[in-house]
Parts: sequence; structure tokens; C-alpha cells
Amino acid sequence: MNWLSLSAFLLKIMVITMSEFFDSIKQGLTEAVQYSENKCPKAVVHPLSPVDVKNIRFKLEMSQTEFASSFGISVSTLRHWERGDRTPQGPALVLLNVVAKEPQAVLDALAG
Repeated sequence: MNWLSLSAFLLKIMVITMSEFFDSIKQGLTEAVQYSENKCPKAVVHPLSPVDVKNIRFKLEMSQTEFASSFGISVSTLRHWERGDRTPQGPALVLLNVVAKEPQAVLDALAG
């Protein structure tokens, strides 16, 4: 394969890849617009309630270090949440909501 045909081949791959990226981004934007207009029946929104992290930890009878290492949270972050300096967001809030409801299931799942 000469240099010119190799360049043409690589350009073709780049165009196909960029096209796939564009299609994926376009689909995501379309779904976001549909969701914002309440026209997206596939979207499932799970309402998350605020959590009392200290209370969850006390119910599990764990120290801060035990709780943090059990659920993959830094002790520093846990202390901030317990003091109220910060509040759990995103995946951490999801995890803590599940831990509050089914702590043993989470521990079993994390144990492998």
C-alpha cells in the first residue's frame, strides 16, 4: 500500500468515525429536546430525596472510616456531608439513597 492510498484509507475511517459521532450527538440532543417537552416516553426519572448521611451511617453502626471505605467515599467528603458543608450530588446521591433503603444489598453487590 502506497502513501497516497494509506492517506485515503485513513481519511475514510475518520469521516466514518466523525459521522458516527455526529449521529450519536444528534440523537442525544433530539432526546433531550423531547424530554424537555415531555415527549420522551422512554425516559425514566427517579426522584431522589435528600439524605441524612450521618443517620444512615449510625443505623449501619459504622465509624466514618468504615462507612467511607465500604462505599468508596473519601473520609473527608463524608465529613463534609455530615457537617452540612456540602451535599451529595449525582451518583453519590443515588448511591446513598440506595444505601439508605437497602444497605445489605449494596454491601453484597460491592463484595462481589
